[in-house]
Order: sequence, then C-alpha cells, then structure tokens
Amino acid sequence: MIELFSIQNIVGLSVFLAITLGAWGILSAIADRPASTEERLKRVLNPAAARRFDAGATERQQDKLQERVKEAASKLGKSFRPNSEAELGKIRLTLLNAGFRSEQAVAVYYGLKGFFMLLCLALAVPLVASRYGMTQVGITYIVLAAAIGYYAPGFVVGSIKKKRAESIFLGLPDALDLMVVCVEAGLGLDTAMRRVTGELASSCPALCEEFAIANFQVQMGRARRDVLRDLGIRTGIEDVRSLAAVIIQAEKFGSSIGAALRVQSDAMRLKRRQLAEERAAKTAVKIMIPLILFIFPGVFVVLVGPAGIQIAKTMMGN
Repeated sequence: MIELFSIQNIVGLSVFLAITLGAWGILSAIADRPASTEERLKRVLNPAAARRFDAGATERQQDKLQERVKEAASKLGKSFRPNSEAELGKIRLTLLNAGFRSEQAVAVYYGLKGFFMLLCLALAVPLVASRYGMTQVGITYIVLAAAIGYYAPGFVVGSIKKKRAESIFLGLPDALDLMVVCVEAGLGLDTAMRRVTGELASSCPALCEEFAIANFQVQMGRARRDVLRDLGIRTGIEDVRSLAAVIIQAEKFGSSIGAALRVQSDAMRLKRRQLAEERAAKTAVKIMIPLILFIFPGVFVVLVGPAGIQIAKTMMGN
C-alpha cells in the first residue's frame, strides 16, 4: 500500500492524466462532426465537390479553433498586462514590427506568456518536488522554470521581428530598382508601389505586405506623408525611415522622385554588399569552433595515436 501511493507513482500518474486530458481536449476541439447520410451520399456521387467541401470544412474548423485560442489567450492576458501605457506602447510597437497587427495582439501575447508560465509550473512542480522537495534548491528550480515559460514568447517574438526586418532589408534594394524603372517610365509613386507589390510578392512578401498597406491607406484618403512615416515606424527599419524621409523631401521641394529613389537604392545596395562581406569575414572565425571541438580531436587521434602506441610499447618493454 505504501509503495502504491508513493510520490513517484503519484507524479507519474498526474503527468499521464494531464497529457491524456490535454490530448483529448485538443482532439475534441479539432475533430469534425460526424457526417450525415445525405452528406455521405453526396460524397459518393460527387467526389470533387466532396473534396472541396472537406477542404472548406477544415478551413472553417481551423479558423474556429484559432478564434477560440485567441479568445482564451486574451482573457488570460488581461491579468498579466502592465498598467503603464509606455510599456504597452513598446509591446505594441514590437508586435507591429514582428507583423502582428491585430487589436488583440497585446492581450494574446500576454495570455501566451501566462499560459506558458503556468504550463512550465505544472510540469516543474511535480518533478522538482519529487526529487528535491520544497527546499531552497527546489524553489529555485521552480522559479527558474516559471521565468523560462514567461519570457519564452518574448524571445520568439524577437526572433520573428529580426527575421522579418532582415527580409525587408534584403528585398528593399530590388524593390527600389523596380520603383525607379516604373517612375521613370511615367507611372506615379502609388502605381509604382502597387506594381512592386504585384511583382515581388513571392520573393519578398513582408515588404510587399507593408507596401500594400501603405497603398490602401493612401486610397482611403490619408496624406502620403503620414502614410510613409507610418511605414517606417511599422517596419522598424532605419533604411525604410530614411526612404520615407527622402520621398517626403522630394515631394516637398519638387525634385525628381526617380533620382532620389535611385540614390537611395544605390546606397542600400552598397550596404547590403557590405553586410554580405562582413558575414563572409566572420565565417572563418565561426568555423573555428566546430573545427576545434569535432574535427581537430579526430585528426589528432589519427596522426598522433599510432606514435603514442609505439611510445607506450617501448616504455613498457624497457
């Protein structure tokens, strides 16, 4: 009886029940409802329509699941949101730079932070309590697990923001070259941006998405100056801010927009080439780590091993 209710068995049973209930809840949420007799008959008579129906039902089910997750995360995030407007403004700007523009993005973000913190606590408390107990070391591990769960979404958002900024930075010179061609061919700036959005949608989707938002705002009647400034703030890239300032200045003083875009494109292309050269120069230093840790020991054993064996035999013979 004592062995049956030991702490190891209780912890194992608790983890098993938590995983089982979680999997059952996820499967219940995403499972399709059973098809009726009429629906099964339609699928047999018209397989193509049935496949389209299944694809549409799957998309609707996924959208419904995403809405439920977003709603639950928003409710949970209300208790973790800071009261400072300055802090909320920084988080909104960070999420905006990462590509999350929803009105509930901040609430969902803090909801995910709270969810992962509680999840890490639920996993860490039984394991730590069974091994260390509620000692100072155990409490330290529990606090560390909670901190990892709380700050993990921030690191993920930061990584997404960095990758998105790099994608926009690398695709901006090509977009500016295409805009120069369109403007010098007689198109307006708004038409040139729409042309860039259509041509580079597959190679640089993040930049084309930002240009599409800027075009939509201009069509809705906003001043182009405000739209370009918002474009620089929304992307969070200094080169886009400088591009917006150059276009605003060219329109203000009546100078050629095509010449301004050409100068900006040449400067950004030079900066991109310098970045590539910098990364190439760092490669020789970075490759030393795997060389020393993995390659050099094997080469050392192959070259020095036979000599070491011969020296050991000679010394043992003497």
